[in-house]
Amino acid sequence: MAAVREIKARGVVEPGDDDAVELAKRHLVQPWPYAGSVGAEARALIGEGEGIYITDASGKRLIDGPAGMWCINVGHRREELARVMYDQAMALSYNTPWYTMNAPSAELARRIADAAPGDLSHTFFTTGGSSAVETALRFMQFYNNVRGRPEKKLIISRGGAYHGSTYLSASLNGRPRDRHWMDGADELVIKLSSPDPFRRPKEMSIDAFTDFLVDQFRDTVARVGAGRIGAFVGEPVQASGGVVVPPDGYLKRIREICRENEILYVSDEVVTGFGRLGHLFASGDVFGLDPDMITFAKGVTSGYFPLGGVIISERLLEELRRSNHPDALFGHGLTYTSHPIGCAVALKNLDLLEEGVLQHAREIAPYFQARLKTLEELPLVGEVRGAGLMACVECVADRESKDPLQLDKDVGKRIDAHCHELGLLVRPLINMCVMSPPLIISREQIDDMVAILREGISRTMDDLRKEGVWRG
Repeated sequence: MAAVREIKARGVVEPGDDDAVELAKRHLVQPWPYAGSVGAEARALIGEGEGIYITDASGKRLIDGPAGMWCINVGHRREELARVMYDQAMALSYNTPWYTMNAPSAELARRIADAAPGDLSHTFFTTGGSSAVETALRFMQFYNNVRGRPEKKLIISRGGAYHGSTYLSASLNGRPRDRHWMDGADELVIKLSSPDPFRRPKEMSIDAFTDFLVDQFRDTVARVGAGRIGAFVGEPVQASGGVVVPPDGYLKRIREICRENEILYVSDEVVTGFGRLGHLFASGDVFGLDPDMITFAKGVTSGYFPLGGVIISERLLEELRRSNHPDALFGHGLTYTSHPIGCAVALKNLDLLEEGVLQHAREIAPYFQARLKTLEELPLVGEVRGAGLMACVECVADRESKDPLQLDKDVGKRIDAHCHELGLLVRPLINMCVMSPPLIISREQIDDMVAILREGISRTMDDLRKEGVWRG
C-alpha cells in the first residue's frame, strides 16, 4: 500500500483504479468513436509494458501484437530511453523553435540525413505522422508558388491508403469508411487503384496488374495535365490498408513518371521507417527509391515521445534559395517542432536500432513471415501477406470469390477478443488482423503469437458456424 500511495503522490494513476473506466466514460473522448458512444465509452485499460508484452487492468499478460500502433519498435520499458527523457528534461525541457534552436534536433537531423536515400538532407520535425504528411503537402504548395506554378497543386493518392487525421492528410486516405461522415479537400486529391495483388481481377497476372497500375497513373497525368499535379504520396507498404505489399518494380516505375513530369514523390514511411522492414528507411534499402520527400514518425522514438518529420531533397531547397523570391515565407510551424526531449529520445533510439535491433529484425523477419503463412491452412483465411515485421491475415467468406462482405463485419474483432483471452493483442481491421510486434521479438515468442492467433481464428470459425453466418 505504501508503494501505491507513493505512485499516486507522483500523479500516476494505477491501472487497477476502480474509477478509471467511469472517468473515461464521463470525460474522455476516444479516437475514431461512433456517434452513438462518443464521449461515453471506455476501452481496454492497459497498465504496464515490458519487452514485447503489455499487461491489462486484470493483470493478464499479452503479447503486444501491433507494437502499440506500429511504433514500440525497441520494446516496452527500455530504461535507456526513460533516462534520456529525464536527463533532457532536466537540462532543457523546451525551447521555442520560432527564434531559438536546440542541439539534439541538429544532431538528429544530421543522423537522419546520413541514413536517408538520395539527396534527402534536411528534416523539418513535427509531432507525429499526420503533421509530417501535412507539412510535406504544404511544402509542395509553397515550392510551386515560389517557382511560379500556383496551379500545380493536385495530389495523387491511392485506394487503401492511410496518411493521417489532419484535414489535408486525411483527404488522401483511401479507405471508404474513414470518409463516409467526414469532410475533406476532395478538390485537391485524385485517388487511383490500390496496388493490392490479392484484389486484382481473377484472370489478371501480377505482371499485367503492375502494368495496369502504372498505365493508370500515366494516363491520369496525361488526362489531368502534369502542370496541375504537384505530388504523388504513397506508403511503400500500405499499412492500415491491410499491409498491402505492392508488386515488384511498381513503385520505381511510378517514381520515374513523377520525375519525368516534375511531380514530387512523397514516400510516407510513418510505419515502414526506423526498422519495421529491417532498415532505417525502406524507400531506398528495400524498394530502390530516391523520393523527393520522406515522412516519418512512430518508430523514430519507438513511441516513447510524440515526434515525426519530413526529410526534404537538397535539390528542392537549392531551387528555392535560387528563386526570384528570397523573401517568400514558408508560413508553417508547430509549437513542438524540434522538441528537445523528443529529439534526444530519438537519438538514443537510433543507437539501440543500429546496435543490433535492425540486424535482429532482418534476420528474424523470414521466420516471422513463414510461421504466419501457415495460417493459410485455415479455411477462413484468404491470404497472409507481409514484409519485414509487419503482416496481415485477411479473412474471406470463401477463397474463390475472396468476398469479405458475407462474413460478420466484426470478424477481426471476434478474433481479437479470443486472442486477448488467450494472451495476445491483435489489430483488428474489419475482416483483417494486422500483426506488427516489437522488433526484438524472438523465435519462441513468434511461435507463441502464431499459436494463439491460430486458436483465436479457429474459435471464431466455430462461432460463425454456430450462428449460421459462415459454413466454411
